[in-house]
Amino acid sequence: MDAKHLGKTSTLPATPEEAELDYVPNPRKGTRYLIRFAAPEFTSLCPITGQPDFAHLVIDYVPKDTIVESKSLKLFLGSFRNHGAFHEDCTVGIGQRLFDEMQPEWLRIGGYWYPRGGIPIDVFWQSGAAPEGVWVPDQGVPGYRGRG
Repeated sequence: MDAKHLGKTSTLPATPEEAELDYVPNPRKGTRYLIRFAAPEFTSLCPITGQPDFAHLVIDYVPKDTIVESKSLKLFLGSFRNHGAFHEDCTVGIGQRLFDEMQPEWLRIGGYWYPRGGIPIDVFWQSGAAPEGVWVPDQGVPGYRGRG
């Protein structure tokens, strides 16, 4: 494993494209299990107004050969702070990049966005049907009613 971030000093990438994700060997290869990352303070910028947008992201995946290293994932998600993109682009783009690079058995992402112009926008993407025999709990984020 040649980690770019783990155990090293890292700076926040300027853009999601510049962010490098680290993947490490799955410590339980051959065992089907689910990994969940929750990012309740995700931010990006509106591509039109430049105003900040806020979301609670939940990423679930069933790994195969590798798992994503959490520090590199935090840096990748943090790189969206100065990135202008619509909610749909951010949510689906994060899910697709993780799926394409890590090649897990299955991945889903829920982007629970706080209201913009009075309308909350929730965006969901998954790579396919959830694998049989894996416990896939509800993402635990309520529909918008103040998100709490």
